Amino acid sequence: MESILVKTAQLLLSLSILVVLHEFGHFMFARLFKTRVEKFYLFFDPWFSLFKIKKGDTEYGVGWLPLGGYVKISGMIDESMDKEAMKLPPQPHEFRAKPAWQRLLIMLGGVLMNFVFAMLIYIGVLYAWGEEFLPTENAKYGIVVNEVGEEIGFQTGDKILTVGNQYVENFMKIIPVVVLDNIKTVQVERNGQKTDVEISDSDLALLLKSKTVISPRFPFKMGVESYLKKSPGKEAGLQIGDEFKGLNGKYFSFFDEWTNELKANIGNSILINIERNGLPMEIQMVLGEDGMIGIANSHANDQIFEYKTIKYGFLESIPAGIKRGVQTTANYLKQFKLFFRPETKAYESLGGFATIGNIFPATWDWFSFWNMTAFISIILAIMNLLPIPALDGGHVTFLLFEMITGRKPNEKFMEYAQIAGMILLLGLVLFANANDILKMINGTFS
Repeated sequence: MESILVKTAQLLLSLSILVVLHEFGHFMFARLFKTRVEKFYLFFDPWFSLFKIKKGDTEYGVGWLPLGGYVKISGMIDESMDKEAMKLPPQPHEFRAKPAWQRLLIMLGGVLMNFVFAMLIYIGVLYAWGEEFLPTENAKYGIVVNEVGEEIGFQTGDKILTVGNQYVENFMKIIPVVVLDNIKTVQVERNGQKTDVEISDSDLALLLKSKTVISPRFPFKMGVESYLKKSPGKEAGLQIGDEFKGLNGKYFSFFDEWTNELKANIGNSILINIERNGLPMEIQMVLGEDGMIGIANSHANDQIFEYKTIKYGFLESIPAGIKRGVQTTANYLKQFKLFFRPETKAYESLGGFATIGNIFPATWDWFSFWNMTAFISIILAIMNLLPIPALDGGHVTFLLFEMITGRKPNEKFMEYAQIAGMILLLGLVLFANANDILKMINGTFS
């Protein structure tokens, strides 16, 4: 429950920051071109608001429905559907009275703010924390694969050599590169021999659904550092400083062998082979349904491998942060294109608020928070550029039509288009969140 609350808090804070900045982008250009902004709201306020204050011509407030935010610009057909105001003659302070290029910049202001903010975050993150990753060649014990990985053709113990005959330096980027670049073969070393793992379209669909397919393989080294809140091991007699040696008389070289043995003995009585003060001992306990012993390992896994760390000075962080922002944008566009390939079944991986919230860590971590916020900022920018009425991209499409043809779309048409766009967006939101609910029911949400 605590982890859910932490993730929810991070999600709400992240979205609140991004929504305010997005709407400020619209607000900034509107004020620049002397266009009246009637409302500036974080969250939506049907029937009532939690807070509001009026300064000048603008009412600033916080709504009660946390599904985004908005600015209401005078003389603009938007989600407010203020038809009465549109019946009156255009006024100099209204959106519809401004030149097309000014209206275009007002509509693009939110998206531009999201892109700029993402770049600034990446610059700040690289300057403050630098960049740390596990080089693929340093995953010296090979990989551990789950059921999806096995179905695709990977095996535990494989060492990744190249992806599409190209070396991927960052181990954690191997699967994203496979998915986004539509890689058909991954070259691995298996039992001392080079082997190609073929990736089909159906495999691609499996990769899109799975959170983790491969991970570095760790040697078996485990000791009791502390107890978790629920600790069957403590109740059975495990003590701080105990070193694990095996299970039921079996001894292991790798940590995945230990976990597999635990899974095979869920609900059974087991003998844990330990060493205490240099003496071998056996601890008997009944393994619960979760297969957990309830201890914190005294041997940190991140000390087993040699990680690569890159530090950036302030001036170095600027181009590096911009480069990361551009790469992230390009990668998301590649991912977005997969939704238009039915064979990938990418639509099944579409998620709602639960999916977005789940990308945040279970404990508060500012490094992860800002990285996730930058990523979501880019997602919001791209999604808002879709040519759907009710989104910024819909308004931009109509404005570009006007600028090219010299004719404004009919206001009645704009009203109907706005309604259709809102219905479509509501349908997409319901579909995405329904996917989350179905995954939870099926036990596939992770």
